[in-house]
Amino acid sequence: MSQTRRLAAILAADVAGYSRLMGVDEEGTLERLKALRHELVDPKIAEHRGRLVKTTGDGLLVEFASVVDAVRVTADKRIELRIGINLGDVIVEGDDLYGDGVNIAARIEALADAGGVFVSNTVHDHVRDRLPFVFEDLGEQQVKNITRPVRVYRVRDAASNATSPTQPVLPLPDKPSIAVLPFANLTGDAEQEYFVDGMVEEITTAIARLPWLFVIARNSAFTYKGRAVDVKQVARALGVRYVLEGSVRKAGNRVRITGQLIDTATGAHIWADRFDGTLDDIFALQDQVASSVAGAIEPRLRQSEIERASRKPAANLTAYDLYLRASAQSYRHTDEGFAEAVVLAQQALAIDPSYAPAAAMVGWCRTHQRVYGWGALSDEDIGEACRLARQVLEAERDDAETIWQAARTLFYLAGEAAMAVAALDRALALDPNAAHAWLARANIHALRSQPEAAIEALERARRLSPFDPLGFHYAVNTAIAHLAARRFEQAIEWADRALHDQPRSVAAMRVKVAANAHLGRLDKARAELSRMLAIDPKLTIAGFRNQAHFMAPEVLELYVTGLRLASLPEE
Repeated sequence: MSQTRRLAAILAADVAGYSRLMGVDEEGTLERLKALRHELVDPKIAEHRGRLVKTTGDGLLVEFASVVDAVRVTADKRIELRIGINLGDVIVEGDDLYGDGVNIAARIEALADAGGVFVSNTVHDHVRDRLPFVFEDLGEQQVKNITRPVRVYRVRDAASNATSPTQPVLPLPDKPSIAVLPFANLTGDAEQEYFVDGMVEEITTAIARLPWLFVIARNSAFTYKGRAVDVKQVARALGVRYVLEGSVRKAGNRVRITGQLIDTATGAHIWADRFDGTLDDIFALQDQVASSVAGAIEPRLRQSEIERASRKPAANLTAYDLYLRASAQSYRHTDEGFAEAVVLAQQALAIDPSYAPAAAMVGWCRTHQRVYGWGALSDEDIGEACRLARQVLEAERDDAETIWQAARTLFYLAGEAAMAVAALDRALALDPNAAHAWLARANIHALRSQPEAAIEALERARRLSPFDPLGFHYAVNTAIAHLAARRFEQAIEWADRALHDQPRSVAAMRVKVAANAHLGRLDKARAELSRMLAIDPKLTIAGFRNQAHFMAPEVLELYVTGLRLASLPEE
């Protein structure tokens, strides 16, 4: 089918809160939507010479030859849809339209609140002097899959605007921000409101322990209790980027709690889960869910923030943005990725020398470079990482994330096991839901020949963060724990799991070499050693002994014996 291009005004619209309305009354919602289309929307589109391109459930896409007509059609306030309008180049294929001209309209519509009309700067420039509307400048907005930010305007009726002053839009804080909305009580029992409200209060308290988050107080969030809300409108009113909402449903003595985390800037659902339990011990269930939610959404929030920073123009980067970009590089888990992460973290520290997350990031990367043999670390490199780690532990009083990273650095690079364990205890006292702090504790337990304690800590970490982007570390450390316990088959099984998710994990390869060698499977041990040497070609027995000084002697000998049996050179 042939394609052509043309300039068109594109209107995208949908029903705010449609999923929630369908959940409450599916048949009634569908009937009301059909009536709205038949009695009002379709006639108005025809009256203003528009063409209905397509419908998608509650949404519709309309093309207008005139951008003035596209905006004028929204003047009828009986049309209670959220609407986005853009003027741009579109690709025509049959009756359908594609391209950025369409995509931008859809993304702008996703920003709009219930009954709101948002337009792009191209629309504003064409109609601002031709229609009796007021255009409220909402600034540049970064929208999904569009490279450059889009300046967006809210359209208001001039007469109503004169008597109804615009509610000021709160600026977003300088760190990730979240509001925990009151959960819907679907139990059918009004007496369970105390349980539902208590659940939200516990979750809010648990999340508020994360010092890198800005968390709206419970009292402000509860002003929305019992109201059907549009999360984008709520986020704008409270000045937050993320909203956590959920529901509680009861059947007999069983209760199910669901939650979902929404990035209101894009409308994306970045996390969702459900928790089942009994009402025998309500407070224990509240604690369990609060802990699980806080632990599970932390890595998802961090990942979402990393993706946001990666789209930000380099000229506008702050220390925080540079740190997020460093995190993204470290997640690549390559020599180049860790090296670039160090550079970015150092740039962040040049802007703010006291910025603890960037200081801790340097050590996180240096430990991987040291353990994996990626680049020869100088005494200056190691000294800088340890100095920054100590700086973190001396300055940071309430950030579990930076404390555990600093603890891990001092364990691996300075061999200060007692200091690292004490710091991890402090991190977990501050935030018992810090999955990565539990992971770091497990790592130290495994390498210090305490395998059962390691596995217990790993189970806690995995429960708190079941979909962690760094989840392969859980498998690696489980493999190390089984190796330390001389459970070689289990060690190989878990090492394989880690390598499935991260094929360049030298730590997992090392476990496989040692475990296979101790089982007498020397061909397999040597094959795995060959793959490991392709990544770390300078590795020797002497070099490994030197870099693994932090291990308990019996664990170190398990590794050395296995590597020697697999024919790793002594020098």
